[in-house]
Amino acid sequence: MITKFIKRILRRDPMVQHTQANNTGAPKRIPKKTHRIDPHLLSKNAVKVTHTLQQAGYEAFIVGGAVRDLVLGIGPKDFDVATNATPDQVQKLFRKARLIGRRFQIVHVTFFGKGHPEIIEVSTFRALLDNAGDHVAESGRILRDNVWGSQGEDAARRDFSINAMYYDPSSETVLDYHGGMADIQKKTLRMIGDPTKRYREDPIRMLRAIRFAAKTGFTLETATRAPIAKLSALLQDVPAARLFDEIIKLLMSGYSWAAIQGLREAGLHHGVLPLLDHILDSGEGSKDANHFVKLALANTDQRIQSGKSVSAGFLFATLLWPDLLKNWNANIAKGMSNLPALQDAMDDTIATQSSGMVIQRRFESDMREIWSMQPRFEKRVGRYPYRLIESPRFRAGYDFLLLRCGTGEKDPALGQWWTDFIATDPDGQDALMASAKNAVGNSASPAKRRRRRKPKSATPETPSMGEPS
Repeated sequence: MITKFIKRILRRDPMVQHTQANNTGAPKRIPKKTHRIDPHLLSKNAVKVTHTLQQAGYEAFIVGGAVRDLVLGIGPKDFDVATNATPDQVQKLFRKARLIGRRFQIVHVTFFGKGHPEIIEVSTFRALLDNAGDHVAESGRILRDNVWGSQGEDAARRDFSINAMYYDPSSETVLDYHGGMADIQKKTLRMIGDPTKRYREDPIRMLRAIRFAAKTGFTLETATRAPIAKLSALLQDVPAARLFDEIIKLLMSGYSWAAIQGLREAGLHHGVLPLLDHILDSGEGSKDANHFVKLALANTDQRIQSGKSVSAGFLFATLLWPDLLKNWNANIAKGMSNLPALQDAMDDTIATQSSGMVIQRRFESDMREIWSMQPRFEKRVGRYPYRLIESPRFRAGYDFLLLRCGTGEKDPALGQWWTDFIATDPDGQDALMASAKNAVGNSASPAKRRRRRKPKSATPETPSMGEPS
């Protein structure tokens, strides 16, 4: 009875009437036997959100990248829901919901379970903005986007055809407005509408195109790729925080090296990613730099694809290491002592990033700590090893050292020494330090060494790739 009453009220809702009256074209309805989406890959919480909205009389669908991944047989990491309910109406239906965003207002519905909390992002169908006035800048970039429309308009507003499909868990039907299913079968990434106009509306779409192509292995359609190089300067107008978030997504996609190569081929790495300029451009030392970074990114991709986490600070430390190493060696060549030369090199290396994407301070702090730790691994006698192991960021520094050993920058025996040291008992540690006494750069501490227990967090069975211990 209550549900029927709500539905009668909603029929008189002006927003709902607007939605029903402005459908920009009927979608192709794709049944389960064709799309073959596995229900076990669905988030129970995302399904709960769609059911709750539908029970209240609204339209609600899982949308975007989640539908793309489901069709490809991949379990999505995130689930988005699109509805004709306004953000205020959505918020009233869920106890743990909050409005976020100004330019693009959406609702985050949070669910708490045994693991990490899951956030379902709920957005209202957006209208077309052909005559949007102050909603669009002179460059074409959308400034404000809280104009509600129909599902057909919302589909036309989405970037790529493979991201413009809507899935209804109740009927197990996919609504495809722009041939996304056909493009998936052809392994093609195609922009909806005029690519130049769409990139001007939101320059971040250029980075998304590269990321999706790397993740899916799809080929960018010729018309979709063509404008990217000449429009790359538009990325300079994107707010720094949003640009940083997109770069993090690209590097944490699980296909980062392919994505970085895609940036170079599209001409997007200069200025936007100064930390990659020295890696992707040809020049002296570029072979070694590529080897180090490629190994680091391969390890990162492997961890992400297996469902493990990676520290962004650690990843940026690896990307900037070739540049820092060059500055460090140059300072030593000028006559500076080792540690001051390293500190000065850190400052210079990080300063070079200010012209493009600014790395957030919390990640900068992690990077400095990982770098500062590297000379300390050379000291393997006295109290030094024990002090180093007790550092909160020891595992990040240790993983970083192993990368350096893996590329031949450092003797692999050094990495093996530390692997053995953190895995053995106190007697074994004494024997290892005795064997290291004659190594260059090692000298025993004048103070008497205390015997300490091996920290549990230092066990090396599963490298952390920069995760805090």
